[in-house]
Amino acid sequence: MNTPLRTSHHGEYKVAGGKLVIADLTVSDGAVATASINGDFFLEPDEALQDINRSLLGLDLNAPHGTIAETVRAAVGPETVMFGFDPAAVATAVRRALGHATTWEDHEWEILAPQPLPITTQVALDQILTEDVAAGRRRPALRLWEWTEPAVVIGSFQSLANEVDPEGVERHGITVARRISGGGAMFMEADNCVTYSLYLPQSLVDGMTFADSYPFLDAWAMDALARTGVEAFYQPLNDIATPEGKIGGAAQKRLASGGLLHHVTMSYDIDADKMTEVLRIGREKIRDKGIRSAKKRVDPLRRQTGLTRPEIWETMMSTFTDRYGATRAHLTEDEISRAEALATAKFTTPAWTARVP
Repeated sequence: MNTPLRTSHHGEYKVAGGKLVIADLTVSDGAVATASINGDFFLEPDEALQDINRSLLGLDLNAPHGTIAETVRAAVGPETVMFGFDPAAVATAVRRALGHATTWEDHEWEILAPQPLPITTQVALDQILTEDVAAGRRRPALRLWEWTEPAVVIGSFQSLANEVDPEGVERHGITVARRISGGGAMFMEADNCVTYSLYLPQSLVDGMTFADSYPFLDAWAMDALARTGVEAFYQPLNDIATPEGKIGGAAQKRLASGGLLHHVTMSYDIDADKMTEVLRIGREKIRDKGIRSAKKRVDPLRRQTGLTRPEIWETMMSTFTDRYGATRAHLTEDEISRAEALATAKFTTPAWTARVP
């Protein structure tokens, strides 16, 4: 009788603000045969470590993150003290060992440099490239935006009538576009924002809550801002701020096919008076906070850094390369042509732009 083949698997997960959790597993017949969870965490009582290891034996290799975390939680019980890690962290280390959860270093990243395109082509590219990454047609990527007209980009679920003042839009020649991700409206004059998108497989944020995934995916950008002299931090859920004021916000869209779009817009410079003439909701936010001018809510990067927008772009691309070994590339003609076609069929149509009237 043949002995089932056993294969060894190793996965590591560093808890944000916590400790390193390592999973060393052997696998046989589609299940975990042996398990050793180890790391620099603290655990009381000592015997709880064996309880964790035993709980993983027989685990199906495709068990979802939540199932693994609940299995570990039930094994240790409420009296066990887990300091610097928790059952969810164990589940992430196990999923990484089994190849379901990935790290930044597991992927070959590209950086797509800014290329001037209409705003509707930009939002179409977000859909196209996220779908391509999910389907394995392209590498995960960071893309910096450069667009050709003043615009407002509203979130997927926002009411067009509630967010945008049509008189202000007409007076200032604003293009209104709706993106595929949620979140709030972005006032985006052509040279006054720094916007980027990340296209990645959801395995990179496997087991993370939405709240945890935002700062995780933007940690490199906080590093880049620090290199420009900006002390940036997250205000949950998705605002990026400095001690001087808010500079931007993030949004996400997770596709059923496994792709994830994460994008951020930060104010480089801003005409706050024009913004409040174009965006209705901006007036309410200002009124609620008792602030007379949006300039006191939004603190642009130009004032804080003294750098040109291309200089900030270069710092961001260099930082991303330093952290993740990314290579620089360009959008292909096929990607652009497919995005232009999608923009015509979807993102320039009233059916999409006013889908939430």
